[in-house]
Amino acid sequence: MDEAKKKQLIESFLTRGVENIIPGRSELEKLLYSGKKLNVYLGIDPTATRIHLGHAFPLRKLQILADLGHNVTFLIGDFTAKVGDTSDKEAERPILTDEQIEENFQTYKRQAARFLDFAKIKVVHNSEWLSKLNFGDVLKLAQNFSLNDFISRELIKKRWTEGKRIALPEVFYPMMQGYDSYIMDTDLQLGGTDQTFNMQAGRTLQKNLRSKESFVMANGFLPGTDGRKMSKSWGNAVWIEDAPEEIYGKIMSTSDDVLGVYFEMGTNAPVEVIEDAKKRLSAGENPMNLKKELAKVIVKELHGDEAVALAEEHFRKTVVEKVAGEDTPVIKINFAVPVLGAEASLAAYAMANGLVSSNTEFKTLLKEGAIYLNEKRVSTEPELELKQGENVVRIGKRKYLKLVK
Repeated sequence: MDEAKKKQLIESFLTRGVENIIPGRSELEKLLYSGKKLNVYLGIDPTATRIHLGHAFPLRKLQILADLGHNVTFLIGDFTAKVGDTSDKEAERPILTDEQIEENFQTYKRQAARFLDFAKIKVVHNSEWLSKLNFGDVLKLAQNFSLNDFISRELIKKRWTEGKRIALPEVFYPMMQGYDSYIMDTDLQLGGTDQTFNMQAGRTLQKNLRSKESFVMANGFLPGTDGRKMSKSWGNAVWIEDAPEEIYGKIMSTSDDVLGVYFEMGTNAPVEVIEDAKKRLSAGENPMNLKKELAKVIVKELHGDEAVALAEEHFRKTVVEKVAGEDTPVIKINFAVPVLGAEASLAAYAMANGLVSSNTEFKTLLKEGAIYLNEKRVSTEPELELKQGENVVRIGKRKYLKLVK
């Protein structure tokens, strides 16, 4: 790799979406230019089966280090998943079985392969070493930490003051993650800002048990399309395996104030493209222009060139011209359905065809006035009066369902 390319990758790695580097950026930058092959890892607990665009951001970071020739490890927390990390949660996580963990990982790995070249990256499971510790080993590790540090964390402190349960295994979690870092003799850990405390545990063990300085990079989070945290329950996530037209539509519905961070953290676009987009936004250019460019970039990266034009055309027809696509689900019924009296039926149709994720989401959209019948908004009270023949139900701006009477 030539020096110009190396410099570009290192600069991107050190700045893009980074919130904090411990002990400091200048020290890490010096190490990255030193020529030393670093031991780097990113860990995930396979507690879910789907990856959204926000999850992909640290994967992109990891691949940069692999391309730079470092010793990169993708750690599967199959043992820590049995405890569950509550760093960003206000309650305990459910305990997963070994079968659930393995099934989740296989799904996760298939999606992660869109961003990671596993030929360059080592995959390990932390059960390889954590399952072998005896109680004496755990006590020795525990001597490096204090309960005071753990309960001072914001969400833990909140649960503590509210008198809510804090399970003892939760206290062990940072120590377990720290031991991962120690076993792999880590020089650098990657994670979100919510993982800073846990990653610091790794620095502590490296320093206390190996007299070695190590680094932590805490990255920010890509928000959901509405500006809130990206979440399945809020329906604001851009899932990696969404259809191209679905991804395009979601990006077009993105809140204007998160466009800049989407270019930065949701794509591999060069820094020049990102800076240009930010300048144009600041100068007052219509955000819709930038959303179209962003949507094309993301669809291309996830699905290829051919998918871009098809996704763009689908958006034009269904959103701009409000024409239901040929792939719109068609349901034949023989009776009129009252919106509230038999609302569950319409919600069931919508859920069965992937238009809403839950009955709760359907009710929320109904309350917000986001459900239309033949382009007439359906309120929360009147009956859904169906005309003879084809009736088009629109949910939000882009989702359609045909009811044929």
